[in-house]
Amino acid sequence: MSDGLTVPFALAAGLSGAVDSTTLIVTAGVAEIAAGAISMGLGGYLAAKTEKDYYESEERREHDEVKHLPHVEAKEVGDILREFGVPDSHVPAVVEGISSHPQKWVDFMMRFELGLERPDPKRLFKSPAIIGGAYIVGGLIPLSPYIMMHHVMPALEASIGISLIALFAFGAFKGHYTGQKPLKAALSTTFIGSLAAAAAYMIARWVG
Repeated sequence: MSDGLTVPFALAAGLSGAVDSTTLIVTAGVAEIAAGAISMGLGGYLAAKTEKDYYESEERREHDEVKHLPHVEAKEVGDILREFGVPDSHVPAVVEGISSHPQKWVDFMMRFELGLERPDPKRLFKSPAIIGGAYIVGGLIPLSPYIMMHHVMPALEASIGISLIALFAFGAFKGHYTGQKPLKAALSTTFIGSLAAAAAYMIARWVG
């Protein structure tokens, strides 16, 4: 969402300094939004697939070690238990209980030795859909004045206004749900987006 707000905003603002046609700006903006959504959606898919493939590779390795090196794996279980404060007198019984169930043994090693959680298989489809969709929604906000207006400069002014409001609102929302101070996150997001748009606009004017 943040990238969707920032990149098309910067593109439209930059083109506003070089052309006088809102139709051209809308065409370029829609093309950029489509390309950006596809690119970021594929990035989300590849990230989720890489996480899944890595987990499965490590899981196969743990299955192999549990099967062929049970004494080594049992010692590692004991070491982990001691790190969690399990008394030495209780460790053998807990190790025996864990090692009596091979799959649970592997799950224990994956989580507490490697620090890996089993990925949600739905992420392969949810991640690209959410990321790509958020980029599209964000991108349409700064582009909407150019769609509704015929003159570039009034559309630019309206785009700046609604984009700043959207950046501020999204930054505050993001800060609230990520444990940051909402005002600080809102100002930071707004500042970065403003810099990107201002840089693109000035470069376009300079080149034009």
